[in-house]
Amino acid sequence: MAENETALPRREEIPSEDKWRLEDIYADDQHWEQDFQKLKELITKVNRFKGTLQQPGQLLGALRLQDEIGQLNERVFVYARMGRDEDNANPVYQTLTDRANSLSVEASAALAFLVPEILAIPEAMLKDLFDQDSELSLYRHFIDEITRVRPHVLSVTEEQLLAQAGELADAPQNIFTMLNNADLKFPYIQGEQGNNVELTKGRYTTFLESKDRRVRHDAFHALYATYGAQQNTLAATLNASVKKDVFYARVHKYRSALEAALDNDNLPLTVYDNLIEAVHANLGPLHRYVAVRKKALELADIHMYDLYTPLVREIEMKIPYREALRQVEEGLAPLGQEYLAILKQGFASGWIDVRENQGKTSGAYSWGAYVTHPYVLLNWQDNVNNLFTVAHEMGHSLHTYYSNKSQPYVYAGYKIFVAEVASTVNESLLMQHMLRQTTDKQTRLYLLNYYLEQFRGTIYRQTMFAEFEKDVHARIEAGEALTVDSLNKVYHDLNVTYYGPDIVVDPEIDLEWARIPHFYTNFYVYKYATGFSAATALSQQILNEGEPAVKRYLEFLKGGSSDYPANLLRKAGVDMTTPEPVTAALKVFADTVAELESLL
Repeated sequence: MAENETALPRREEIPSEDKWRLEDIYADDQHWEQDFQKLKELITKVNRFKGTLQQPGQLLGALRLQDEIGQLNERVFVYARMGRDEDNANPVYQTLTDRANSLSVEASAALAFLVPEILAIPEAMLKDLFDQDSELSLYRHFIDEITRVRPHVLSVTEEQLLAQAGELADAPQNIFTMLNNADLKFPYIQGEQGNNVELTKGRYTTFLESKDRRVRHDAFHALYATYGAQQNTLAATLNASVKKDVFYARVHKYRSALEAALDNDNLPLTVYDNLIEAVHANLGPLHRYVAVRKKALELADIHMYDLYTPLVREIEMKIPYREALRQVEEGLAPLGQEYLAILKQGFASGWIDVRENQGKTSGAYSWGAYVTHPYVLLNWQDNVNNLFTVAHEMGHSLHTYYSNKSQPYVYAGYKIFVAEVASTVNESLLMQHMLRQTTDKQTRLYLLNYYLEQFRGTIYRQTMFAEFEKDVHARIEAGEALTVDSLNKVYHDLNVTYYGPDIVVDPEIDLEWARIPHFYTNFYVYKYATGFSAATALSQQILNEGEPAVKRYLEFLKGGSSDYPANLLRKAGVDMTTPEPVTAALKVFADTVAELESLL
């Protein structure tokens, strides 16, 4: 390799202080193996409860066994998968992940009888069982949720067959993950200093933020040329994933995959439709923002790769990782001393895997098992985006921490609909803190621009993703096939609609669908947009009301899934069944565009 080329470090070259401590889950692989075998034994105990749930004590015993299996299964799987995420080319953790996934499917198949048998218990008898056994009261909301979806649960045999097909159903996502993280190799491009730098998914955003338009152009074209070389495989993979979604929705007697997905959160279809309609009604401010960006950058034409570079050229906010932690602590001070103490514990105690290395899973996430502290995966770059990523993922982690500490296992796992609220409250509080601390005009311009990018990326962009998902699922439901050409056209037309008349919609962006991992978790991304809208409201309440709002918010974090997500948010102070929070958030966006334009 030439002297001026920079390659990613190997895993063993990463300093230990920048690695998470998976030994907090299992001391070593041998301890993992012991629990793997224990889990296999627990699964064999499930059969003794089949056909007996109407007998006193048996329903409680079955539910407790389900919780025990769930906790152990989660721990076994998380350790294996996070070990693989450190380096997807590591054959040891590839094997452990495959074994854990297979056993997880086996556990799901063994427990598949539970819901149908509970539904087979007559309502009066179910009431008698609760009256006879006070300890069953813990599971009342869990059972109420089962009976709510009674029309969509199949027979025991049918549910077991579907559970056994779980590995096959996971195949499209698993294939995409391996292709995206282990097999795709990106070229070197010439950096700002003229050196050859390896393009990676982690570095891509940094390149798009470059002041040098040639770097932005080259990174953009190199990335999509790499995905374009695999476009037919990626289209076939996404096609299979969408067909899987539609299949499961139909066999469970839903009218659409979208209805099935929203019913998981007990939400009406109007929540999804209201979001898209509210955003379409407020595309004007986004079009105005693109025009302001074009003017500020002094461009004859503005391309998709020009959307991320800061508008303020004199400011270059390079933020080292340790400095980012300090700023996050300061920004989240309004949440109180208890919250800050847990945050600092996470920073200092091996919760976070910081640096990018060869084979490491891209992006960022918060994850973990009920019996351990949460974990955060990063691929750190010294920029503002990564500063906010730390705040975001630690928002998830503290939500998990509070929920796990406050709820029994059956209610600890909060729904995805509320998951993006805590993460985005942190981002909003951090941004407001930084704006309050800023007296320099140029720095304020930079931060306003970044705040607008948060809105664009989280409300507008994720809603565009959501509209794409709705369209492609509807096409499969109508009997159409998803090809490269059809996927590209849908995606191209959405970009034209959302970004307006001033932008050049480069043909390369038509392929962006091919690199979005969230499309393999159907109808997930809209929750970023609803979550951002809710978080905007909650953060304003925290800053304006102080302790009463903080108290309501912490109770929300402790709620887990002990109530339906819309109810939890309503108690915290936001009603997401109406379009008002989305409309109000986009009013903040419009006002921020106006302030930015006035300062330029």
